[in-house]
Amino acid sequence: MRKRLLTLLTAGVLATSLFAGCGSNAAGDAAKTDSTEDKVITIGATPSPHAEILELVKENLAAEGYTLEIVEYNDYVIPNTALEDGDLDANFFQHQPYLDDFNAEKGTHIVSVAAVHFEPMGIYAGKTASVDEVSDGAVVAVPNDTTNEARALLLLEANGLIKLKDGAGITATVLDIEENPLNLEIQELEAAQIPNSLQDVDIAVINGNYALSAGVSDPIAVEASDSLAAETYANIVCVKEGNENTDKTKALVDAVLQDNVKEFIEGKYEGAVVPVF
Repeated sequence: MRKRLLTLLTAGVLATSLFAGCGSNAAGDAAKTDSTEDKVITIGATPSPHAEILELVKENLAAEGYTLEIVEYNDYVIPNTALEDGDLDANFFQHQPYLDDFNAEKGTHIVSVAAVHFEPMGIYAGKTASVDEVSDGAVVAVPNDTTNEARALLLLEANGLIKLKDGAGITATVLDIEENPLNLEIQELEAAQIPNSLQDVDIAVINGNYALSAGVSDPIAVEASDSLAAETYANIVCVKEGNENTDKTKALVDAVLQDNVKEFIEGKYEGAVVPVF
């Protein structure tokens, strides 16, 4: 009897040890999973140039032990709603004025953590080959949304084609044109469609990203790197408010603002995209 009792106790100890061992491994596996997930950064971006730039950022992060997962979007709404909802850790596709308007209209809480690049808006030749050759009554296509129309008008003003009212700045519209010595006919079109309208107008003012996507090159004039537009419309990396100082955010910002990223932008886009850091 005593021998049998000893055998049962021994079996119980072994079972307890095995159970504890299994529990320890499970806890270890969970900790390992949590640790792995902490090293994954999910970022939303539009394809060009943002996702292209992030491919290099991915390499920088990998060297620091992080995995960057890039989710591409073809619109300007879902990357922000996904970030607000926690489906993304960050996004990279917009400038500050757009973000400010989005937060105000949608009630979101998204903030900028890094200014990365500026996509100069350019004047492109349609029927007229240069700014100097623009003649009386010429047709000029500009974007019809508030933000980009103001940029287009400021660029036309910078090249001596029109004069805006004092103080119009980044809120300018065609109603703010004070002087139009060449009687230009300003056509307001949806920004993404302007590259397809070049053959129908004398000149057109096109956003850098749309020019890249459409394969339109060689602008006859561009926004200066020290212009009001360059200061205002830098494309930014964003996170949800409250996450500005997390380890993930710090690692992401550090990986973005590296010399090799700056050199990549300068080399690949040849002025169509300009680093601002």
